[in-house]
Amino acid sequence: MRSILPVCALTILTACSQHPTNITNVTDVSFDEKRFRQDIKTLSSDEFEGRAPTTKGEQLTLDYLSNAFAEMGLNKPNGKNYLQAVPMVTYTASDEQTILLGDLPLKHRQDVVLGSRHDVENIDINSAPLVFVGYGINAPEYQWNDYQDLDMSGKIAVILVNDPGFALPNSGKFNGKAMTYYGRWSYKFEEASRQGALGAIIIHDTKPASYPWSVVENSWTGAQQDLVRSQQQQAQRVKVEGWITYNIAEQLFDHAGLSLATVSDRAAASPINLPLNQTASIEFANQAQYANSYNVVATLPGNSRPDEQILFTAHWDHIGIDSSKEGDQIYNGALDNASGTAGILEIARQLANQAKNGNPLARSVTFVATTGEEQGLLGSRYYATNPIYPLDKTVAVFNLDSTNIYGRTSDYTIIGKGKSELENYLIEALTSQNRTAKSEKYPESGGFFRSDHFSFAKEGVPAVFAGGGSEPIDDATAQYKAAMKLKMKGCYHNVCDEYREDWDLSGALEDLAVYYQAATALGNNSDWPGYFKGTEFNALRPANDTLEQASK
Repeated sequence: MRSILPVCALTILTACSQHPTNITNVTDVSFDEKRFRQDIKTLSSDEFEGRAPTTKGEQLTLDYLSNAFAEMGLNKPNGKNYLQAVPMVTYTASDEQTILLGDLPLKHRQDVVLGSRHDVENIDINSAPLVFVGYGINAPEYQWNDYQDLDMSGKIAVILVNDPGFALPNSGKFNGKAMTYYGRWSYKFEEASRQGALGAIIIHDTKPASYPWSVVENSWTGAQQDLVRSQQQQAQRVKVEGWITYNIAEQLFDHAGLSLATVSDRAAASPINLPLNQTASIEFANQAQYANSYNVVATLPGNSRPDEQILFTAHWDHIGIDSSKEGDQIYNGALDNASGTAGILEIARQLANQAKNGNPLARSVTFVATTGEEQGLLGSRYYATNPIYPLDKTVAVFNLDSTNIYGRTSDYTIIGKGKSELENYLIEALTSQNRTAKSEKYPESGGFFRSDHFSFAKEGVPAVFAGGGSEPIDDATAQYKAAMKLKMKGCYHNVCDEYREDWDLSGALEDLAVYYQAATALGNNSDWPGYFKGTEFNALRPANDTLEQASK
């Protein structure tokens, strides 16, 4: 394994690498690997109990982050503390469930995962018709409606994961292999609700989902948080929602006289809905508890244009504890996302030091450690619709989620590359490290829609999620990466996502330098980046044509 120094003070001028960065007008700025490691290690320790919202682990996390921002001298937006209350409701479905799809009795967790986002003590559904609705998409811009001429009242939608572009990447449908928002599980539940369905069940399939069944089992069981909804919004939500395994779905379709593979092919080719001529009966106890969780928000005021904001986001939360598990029960969430949270702390320290040394940015920079990302981007969604600083004065968002633990790379990944002018700032910063910007290796996983930056993109604020790369800088790093990948295999949303002393964080520190340099450049100019033509968000904040051409 490649050896690494216990402390690597990553100075912008050297970037802890063989490649000089030559960043102009930025001096004496260093990212301290020892401090970065300690933040990751502490936040992901067993003491923090997996950092689930509204738990002891949350309070420890809030205290840790608030103390860190106070030590930096950052402003408290509300004048009292660094906290933005996020009203949440926690739904807990009993593990004792009676589920019958057609004539198939199903086992909770093993075959199916179901829950409810309703404040009712018991879910009791009898003989609800099951309807296959293809990918469960209603997208006029793609001339696609799987619910065409269908009354879903009292019925349960059975839905394929991802979107038709994944199945037919060369067909010109949707965005090819790159997932659109229509492929996300959250959209599918929302659309089924808009269609008046009683329930929605997604068929899990590892490749189009981009994660195994274990992630579904670990992430969608136990306590599930959501934002508090109005009575009208609550009434419109499907009564039950969840997932079934592909094997169970095959059996269900066989019993309907259909081939799942065949109807899936039809669903990719054109909109489809088919009655399965079977019903579902579902019964389980349900509980709802209300409590505030909190975003942690700290501001470094700008010198000449303090009303214009640049945001850094990272979610502090993870899954918490599963007491039903044997052995290790704590989902420590070291990579996801203690590492990203530690990243914004380190960037905040450097910008604060720069300001103390007489070189503040013209614009303000605000750091938002969000809650509830794992439950559906809850904290960022709440901030985006209840912003502390107006979104029309928010210039850009830089998001950190699961930073690079696999060593330095010659390339740099921009998730959903090609969406906004904000990417140009990252590309410019990369030149000082002799690195090349690339799109993510697996765009079909829908990474752009899976982290907190998306909540801001939906509101028209240019937002990026970037870092890491797929090309190790040298053979030694490649060997280390291969070995560490084996150690981390299966750890996404699992109890083995724990801090490791042998992580090589030099690549993560280089990525912090890219974000830092990009934010510094944007923080000292008067540009307002926008979204490129042809993207989902162009109409909300259009790109400047000149800059758009420069990025191509």
